[in-house]
Amino acid sequence: RERGPALPAAVGALCRALPPRARPAPDTLRLARFDRPQASLDFWRLLYGLLKQIHRGKWTESDAIGAQVRFVKSALWYHGYGRPRLQQLPADGSAGSRELLLAFSWLLPSLGLLELLLARNRVRTGDETSVCTCEDELPKSQEGTTEAGPEDRVDVRYLQWLNGRLRLQWCSLHAQHQEQCKLLHKIHLFTSGSHMDQNLGHFSVTETDLIRRPENYKQLLQLLEAETMQLEAFLEWKQLEPVYWQWMEAVLDNMAEEGNMCESQDAHVEKRRLPEVTSCCPWADKLTGQMDRLSRDLTALQEQLHQLVAPRRAAWWEKVAAREELQKERFSATARKIQESVELKLRGLTSLHAAKKNGMHGSFRLVLRNKHPASKMGFGQCVSKEAVPAVSAAEVIRELQVREARLQREMQQLRQQCRHRLEEIAEGLEGVICVSP
Repeated sequence: RERGPALPAAVGALCRALPPRARPAPDTLRLARFDRPQASLDFWRLLYGLLKQIHRGKWTESDAIGAQVRFVKSALWYHGYGRPRLQQLPADGSAGSRELLLAFSWLLPSLGLLELLLARNRVRTGDETSVCTCEDELPKSQEGTTEAGPEDRVDVRYLQWLNGRLRLQWCSLHAQHQEQCKLLHKIHLFTSGSHMDQNLGHFSVTETDLIRRPENYKQLLQLLEAETMQLEAFLEWKQLEPVYWQWMEAVLDNMAEEGNMCESQDAHVEKRRLPEVTSCCPWADKLTGQMDRLSRDLTALQEQLHQLVAPRRAAWWEKVAAREELQKERFSATARKIQESVELKLRGLTSLHAAKKNGMHGSFRLVLRNKHPASKMGFGQCVSKEAVPAVSAAEVIRELQVREARLQREMQQLRQQCRHRLEEIAEGLEGVICVSP
């Protein structure tokens, strides 16, 4: 199935398409096919480096192997890889290279591993910003789904302190971002008309830095060359990818054959033990008589237990019926509240979905536009000699303001529900007056 020289080319292209800091040797994958222990540590480090980059975490090659193994197991479990054999591998990373090869191969299509890493680690020569106008897909919390126990309760003053600290950090971050935007606008404005590409018209921060310090172009050139080589390896990998998956089918077949051999050996051992068990036939009659006496005793005990349980069961069913009636009344009140909440939310669905557009998500390049005074800044995902479709910053701001207003309305509704809930609780407390803020 390996098709001669096509397999080494596919494995080599796959390794070269990975980031330089987490790039394994092709021999590591070949040794892992036969579950060689000398490839285990390299594979743990490979998955550790890749998953850290996906989660934007800091890591070094000197991290303890135990911490690497724990992180890889938890990260794979988080992404949906629940193979028990991987979780049972030793924490010192001394075994399991073939299991890690399977996990690595699973990450390739399930996460789009290569595409994700290429997009995340690409060299950015332009000024970009992240824009997201997509609707949240997380399920909204329902009222009354969780109740905090006494051990889970936190002092409200501590929560207020945390809220104030979060607001302070948010204001500081917002001020820093505003200062960055002002400096960025100055660079775009002062270099306007200097760029050879008319669709851009101005230099980015990186390009301006290269003009001020021409000696830095060598480092940028090296990064671009490395990225080009990685992209070429990715294109080669896409052509040879079917060869790799045929090779992985052979790996799975080998694992299945080894599993069948282990099962046949266990069955052979059981067959050899079988005569030893059946060699006690002379005592069968005595054992049968003892079993009959035990069966009669169990039958008598079962009848006595039934006589004792019957009245208690009847009383229990009466309590259950009374509790069900009480729950029906509570359910009717809860259903009415839910119906009112649903009606309120359905009123805004028509206008919301009528004006809904495809949400923007991802990084967009910042381009200063002087042709349209109403929108000074635009976003463009590609740059060419033809007209580039752009989205004005004013349009994005208007869309975000609409979302902010909708979230503000929803927050007011939640505050009103919390206020009613506090009033209901205060009514059940004697001698307590609750003054709403």
